[in-house]
Amino acid sequence: MSKKTAEPAAEDASADAPASGKGRPTPSRAEQEAARKRPLVPDTKEARQRQKAEMATQRERARLGMAAGEDKYLPVRDKGPQRRFVRDYVDAGWHLGELIMPLMILVILTMVIQITEIQVYSMLVLWIFVFLVIIDMVVTSMRVKKAAARKFGGKRERGLGWYGAMRTIQMRWMRLPKPQVKRGHYPA
Repeated sequence: MSKKTAEPAAEDASADAPASGKGRPTPSRAEQEAARKRPLVPDTKEARQRQKAEMATQRERARLGMAAGEDKYLPVRDKGPQRRFVRDYVDAGWHLGELIMPLMILVILTMVIQITEIQVYSMLVLWIFVFLVIIDMVVTSMRVKKAAARKFGGKRERGLGWYGAMRTIQMRWMRLPKPQVKRGHYPA
């Protein structure tokens, strides 16, 4: 009798417990390899468009950051508080070098005129102006070095004078990073 009562209990237990195994047949090796196969580089149109859009937003963010003078987005030559000081110092003043490009265009236009005297005088004016620009660059370089030494003491970076002088010959609206100060507002 005990045998009969034990059998129904075993049947009930097996009905409640889930069947052992995964419930599906084991995939063949070919099926497993096919499921793992993916292209090394996603080559879908959507992925390319998404990546292109992400790169465009990153470039735009970097361009705006560089124009705003954020250190994170600046190239190595423009990074640091001393370079920022030099940029602000140069951007606060007027410099002859800003006018060199328009003057050169004017001289090129005068070369079209077939009057020798006008051509000679325009070239002479250009060379005199270039000489004055070089003097302005040297003076600006010395002033930038002196101001940086006053502000930063003995820990002044090399090349600040050259950095400032090169910035003076760029037209203000073409400078990168963009000027952060108005003319006449020299940094302290």
